[in-house]
Amino acid sequence: MSVDGAQLWTLNQRLLGVVMDACTGELAELGLETKEFFVLAEAEASPYPAEIATALLLPKASVTVYVRNLVAKGFVRREIDEADLRRHRLVLTAEGTQARDRALAALAAEYDCRLARVTPQDRVELQRILKAMLASPASGRMPE
Repeated sequence: MSVDGAQLWTLNQRLLGVVMDACTGELAELGLETKEFFVLAEAEASPYPAEIATALLLPKASVTVYVRNLVAKGFVRREIDEADLRRHRLVLTAEGTQARDRALAALAAEYDCRLARVTPQDRVELQRILKAMLASPASGRMPE
């Protein structure tokens, strides 16, 4: 039986959608829309809006709107980058860190409910497979 890559992609997207849908209530309680959450969650790893847009595959204009909203909500602040005074970097506030962590905990809990349907051995195998899929083709290593 052959496995269709597009079908696997679709199943993965459905799973992610189901998990996100199950968490919309918790996100709303935190004052976050789904895409604002993704921007907030990415801001520490990618502190510049253009980097966030690239990492999340979102239009730069959309990221600008989400960043404005997050600043207005007190979750993020803009700081001038000392290395390049023309650029602003995003920094999570204490409230932003707390909201991000609570939202991630809600996502983890919902994902764990889904993982509970899978044997521990299959979870280990799933982790191995996902890491292999994310590994750089040239090095076989995970991206840092």
